[in-house]
Amino acid sequence: MSERYVKPTGADAVFNGAVGFLTRIGVPLAGSRVLAVRGRSSGEWRTTPVNPLRVQGMRYLVAPRGHTQWVKNLRAAGGGELRKGRTAEVFTAVEVADAEKPPILRAYLTAWAWEVGRFFDGVDASSPEEKLREIAPDFPVFRIEAAA
Repeated sequence: MSERYVKPTGADAVFNGAVGFLTRIGVPLAGSRVLAVRGRSSGEWRTTPVNPLRVQGMRYLVAPRGHTQWVKNLRAAGGGELRKGRTAEVFTAVEVADAEKPPILRAYLTAWAWEVGRFFDGVDASSPEEKLREIAPDFPVFRIEAAA
């Protein structure tokens, strides 16, 4: 089985560029951050805008496009930085098991469907639990923990 990945369109690149720019200058859109992770081959910093999510006191990153390069880099690096303006929060990342994802995916869709709902192929925050369990393997989720 191949891993799901939705390639960004030209419009996505423009939108992500604008969100990334605003976040880098300290004006995040709806709580966005710039995720910085070391590349798994190059070791160079790679950045992308993300939407951190808080569920029951824990923070998460959800990959709405699936198994992207940032997901693969985060798995390899085990952590990174969430940046906003001149502030960088160093964190470790723990990948969440598929069985634990449904309430996180539901919360993510509640908060961010206006931006990322199209990547979920008709699944939304009101979808049944079994549907969220079914799609869970296609949407990597990481718990963000403060670096020691």
